[in-house]
Amino acid sequence: MPYVDVYVYVCVEVDRPCEDPGVKTDEDRYDALTDEVAALYDAGRQADALALLDAASDLTPWSAELAHLRACLLGSLGQTQEALAVLRRESDAGGWWAEPILTEDDDLAGLQGLPEFQQVVALSRQRHVADLTPPLVHLGDQPTRVVVALHGAGQRATHAARDWSGVLELGCALVCVESSQLMSPMYRTWPDRQAARDDIARALTQLPEELRGLPLIAAGFSAGGRAALDWALTGLPQRADGVLALAPALRELPPSAANSLSPATVLIGTDDDLLDVVTSMTPELTGLGLAVRHLPGVAHHPPAHFGSLLAGYLS
Repeated sequence: MPYVDVYVYVCVEVDRPCEDPGVKTDEDRYDALTDEVAALYDAGRQADALALLDAASDLTPWSAELAHLRACLLGSLGQTQEALAVLRRESDAGGWWAEPILTEDDDLAGLQGLPEFQQVVALSRQRHVADLTPPLVHLGDQPTRVVVALHGAGQRATHAARDWSGVLELGCALVCVESSQLMSPMYRTWPDRQAARDDIARALTQLPEELRGLPLIAAGFSAGGRAALDWALTGLPQRADGVLALAPALRELPPSAANSLSPATVLIGTDDDLLDVVTSMTPELTGLGLAVRHLPGVAHHPPAHFGSLLAGYLS
């Protein structure tokens, strides 16, 4: 299934208010659509997922992402030529995808030997770009710490601003860093460790003067949680004073610089698809001084009470 991290996908703006959660933007609609499609795929209901995509409208900015979703659904049903046609149409319109999500996705395995598919891969390779975006900065009221939040796979800095906004009531400024690593025109994630460090370093150089020198808390969700842990454990690109990782999409852990971190917490929902991954690595995490806390009944998303939960670690 596409767009689940790593390759399987499922501006300094000072004092910009967090978006009203009651207002449904096109991005909200896109997020809800892809969540529904992923759930239907997991349930083996690809035909229903395709029908949802057929009914979707006015999501043009995400045309490449939705074309990849459609192609993977068709490929999982063995409809190889139909999947290829979807990718070709989007490619002809200027769309592109990072090479691994075309060549390493099981749902597209039937396309790999087709010359037309290889043309799509070659064009995508030429079009693949990085995109440097300044961080979103929310100063809060006389902050004494800075929470640097990294979004999840397929998200943007605005998602991190929404999810971590509770820290603004806890004496913290909030700086939301956007990954420069694009897997398709609208899909950002953190697959490369050094590129993530470079993005964090770039954001830190752009901090407003009043935030410089304050303690830094590395924070992140999913792929961003993994990148936040990497930063906190290695001290690169510069020392972090604490870390809060929500549902981190863990791979191997980096060698630790033995930093003294406070808080030093990994949060994982008991209904999260990544629970087994985090559980298997819990001995390593605790050995590095991190506490692993379980969130009952929470799947792969920030819990509804996330703001009050953060207060327990940052107050």
